This record gives sequence, structure tokens and C-alpha cells, in this order.
Amino acid sequence: MPQAAPGGIYFGGSAEESMSDQDNSPSGVSRRDFLKISGIAASVPIMIGPKVIEVHGEQVPVHGPDPVPIRLTVNGKTLTANVEPRMTLLDTLREVLDITGPKRVCDRGECGACTVQIDGRVVYSCTTLAIEAQGKQIVTAEGLGNGDQPHPVQAAFVNNDAQQCGFCTPGFTVAASTFLAKHPKATDDQIADGLAGNFCRCGTYRGIHGVVGQVAGRMPHGNAETGGTVAKTMASVTPAARPAAAPKKGGA
Repeated sequence: MPQAAPGGIYFGGSAEESMSDQDNSPSGVSRRDFLKISGIAASVPIMIGPKVIEVHGEQVPVHGPDPVPIRLTVNGKTLTANVEPRMTLLDTLREVLDITGPKRVCDRGECGACTVQIDGRVVYSCTTLAIEAQGKQIVTAEGLGNGDQPHPVQAAFVNNDAQQCGFCTPGFTVAASTFLAKHPKATDDQIADGLAGNFCRCGTYRGIHGVVGQVAGRMPHGNAETGGTVAKTMASVTPAARPAAAPKKGGA
């Protein structure tokens, strides 16, 4: 005799009878639906509706797997999109909203090329779900400046020749501007530590550290020194220090 389990799902008889098609099931639950429900039932005690579940007495919304509407605040503008709940903020910005400042390089939260600012904090957008960024202030490299005027950090990147291929530059500008907002008089050790989450595969770290030093209003030293490096190198090779040319053979 079949017995009803909590939630209206009946169990009894053979396994084949319990998971038969909907037409033969006493509860109206098909075999396929049963398998879907059983995966959730192990961790979710009660279903309140199609979009809400109750866990430990609290109602928790359930999203997906189909696309759902979201609203993001990016660079001061409210933008809407329909995305799958599993979609990252990086993919949403680049592929849906056409905001291409954040770059996909490692796609695993290691290099920092996708860095954005969320509520004043530096975040890897490749490891952040877009649906979780709702209701927060998101700033990308495009939103740092004021219209046609670049942010001081962006201008300093040009002055210090702190970029080569440019893939890491947007992430570094976001990370550096956020860092300077918290440490306007940063030391060289603080600069190295504060920007450690962003990698430059071209190796322009001296220039990048020079950016922070310039915006902080001082000349960086040690590993962060960039100002005058080329001039000092060229000045050290004076005409007097150059080796004399070897005399030509066979007369004047």
C-alpha cells in the first residue's frame, strides 16, 4: 500500500511503480520531476512556491535556471538585463552590457585584469555573480574619469609609460585608484602590497608603482622608482667614458 511522504510525494511498492510516468503516478509526479525534486529535498525541507523556499525558518528566493531580470548600477547608471543566475559579473558587463573595460584573462580570480570596484572595494568580476551585484555601486575603468577628463591615475599611467599591451591596465587603474583613496600617502611597501592582486605580464611594475607615487605627490624610491631612470642611465655614458675607437689599418 503506497504511503504519502511529506510534500505529497508517494512512496510504496517497487521502485519502478514509485517513479512511473505521470499518468500512472498516484501523486501526479512524473519520474523526471521526481528526480528533480529529490535532488532538492535532501537540503530543502519545504517548498513554499515556485520561486521561494524555506530553510531553517527563513524564506530564500530561488532563481533560474532560466534567465532572470536583474538591475545593476554601473558607473552611476542603472542598467537592466536578463541573464542566467550562473552568469558572472564579468560576462554580463562585457557580453550583455557592452562595458569592455574589465578584461577576461585568467578567468579564475588570479590576475586582476577583470578588477572592478563594488561599494568602494576592489573585486574580481570573473568570480562574482552578476545577480549578487544588484543594489550595489559598480565602477569600472570607464567610470573613473569625469567625462573627457581622465582620472589622475589614468593620466599618470600615460606619464609614467606604465602600460605595454594594455590588457592589465584597466584593472590596474581601478585597483590603484581604490588603493589611493584609502592610502593617499602610501609608502613603497604599501604600494607593492596594495597592488599585489594585479599582475602585469609585460613587467611594467616600475612604471605602475611610479603612477601611485606620482598621484601620492612624491617621488617613489627603491622598486617603485621610475622618474629620471632613463636620463640617469644616459648621463652615465658620457663621451669621456666611452672607449676610444680603434685606429684604422693601412694609413689614414
